[in-house]
Amino acid sequence: MAPSADQILALVAEYAAERHQRPAFDPANPSVPVSGKVFGPEEVVELVRTSLDFWLTSGPETKRFERELARKAGLRHALMVNSGSSANLAAVTALTSPMLGERALQPGDEVITVAAGFPTTVNPLVQNGLVPVFVDVELPTYNIDPALLEAAVSDRTRAVVIAHTLGNPFDLGAVTDLCRRHGLMLIEDCCDALGATYDGRPVGTFGELATLSFYPAHHITTGEGGAVLANRGIMKRIVEIVRDWGRDCWCDPGCDNTCGKRFSQRFGSLPEGYDHKYVYSHLGYNLKATDMQAAVGHAQLARLDEFVAARRANHAYLRDALADLEDVLILPEPTPGSDPSWFGFAVTVRPDAGFGRRALVDHLEAAGIATRLLFAGNLLRQPAYADVEHRVVGTLDRTDLVAANTFWVGCYPGLGEAHLEHVADELTRFRAGARPLLRAAA
Repeated sequence: MAPSADQILALVAEYAAERHQRPAFDPANPSVPVSGKVFGPEEVVELVRTSLDFWLTSGPETKRFERELARKAGLRHALMVNSGSSANLAAVTALTSPMLGERALQPGDEVITVAAGFPTTVNPLVQNGLVPVFVDVELPTYNIDPALLEAAVSDRTRAVVIAHTLGNPFDLGAVTDLCRRHGLMLIEDCCDALGATYDGRPVGTFGELATLSFYPAHHITTGEGGAVLANRGIMKRIVEIVRDWGRDCWCDPGCDNTCGKRFSQRFGSLPEGYDHKYVYSHLGYNLKATDMQAAVGHAQLARLDEFVAARRANHAYLRDALADLEDVLILPEPTPGSDPSWFGFAVTVRPDAGFGRRALVDHLEAAGIATRLLFAGNLLRQPAYADVEHRVVGTLDRTDLVAANTFWVGCYPGLGEAHLEHVADELTRFRAGARPLLRAAA
């Protein structure tokens, strides 16, 4: 007799608990990743449970995850997609929908953003024929400089699309005030910031739309995956259309004729009664995720509060441990009025430090401490953006400083005090001119 599902899942839980134990920090062969997935047997059990059902597309697990995610994020609607980049694409494309009437963005309209960030925050603007307007950032928050916002507005400016850098909220007071006074729509890229708050409110609740990523480096993971968050029903509907091929029909997979008018409507110049399941009102994509991913996400969501608390504690440990190095390093600070959900710990080598970023990064990497640059540094210096139509407000001097001197190290929940102590010790050793404590394998 074949084993029951309960028996299979019990064995899976037992296997996962043993197979996926997180190794302790080894001083003889230190390894401090910048990020990584943190999970337990529950996630593995959920993955296997849904695979046994063999529902390979989005379905009931996706609906459950979307409901719980929306509730946790403080919004009415959440739509799961296959990546954070797809979330940004769907969100920006939604702002161009004819369903928004005169508010819909048109090719040539300008959108305020920053160049010191991740490419797929900006790419959807270019892909939709919009013109990014780049504003410099401020240090030590690494977010858009609010003092430059007003100068960025022209008669073509229609929206603001920016990310909360490394989990640190941008100045939502200044940005939402600008949007209110000039009638601009706002998309919050929260891919690095799930769990952060500004003025006591969750990030993502201030704009028309917000986006999340569930890549393994992020606050919760589904492997590949992401989501778009919305409060207004019309925005949820538009994002759903864009995500689901541009199809006007809203039937769930496996369902037909939800509207009761499947063969009794006219659309454009199509024949009368054309099947509503094959009517396309927008230029869309297939950006859906799977039920197996959603089930993992649901289990991860239960851990979010402890994950965010660990990130904050780890970041605070590094901030305190490195305070004596502030004469040579710019250390990160939260935006006033915010409570970040830190994605990483940013460090900028001061121009007069007497050493460069490369030397410091080489030292850390030799000591088993992984580092990352602040994403693209300055997008306008990247090869892909050489011919992109854009506008720059003032200079991007601090963005260039980020490109030349900034990096970040990990503060994710998989790191314990021994990992963080090793990071602090090696930064201090470098300042003192000492060689790194090399890994045994080196």
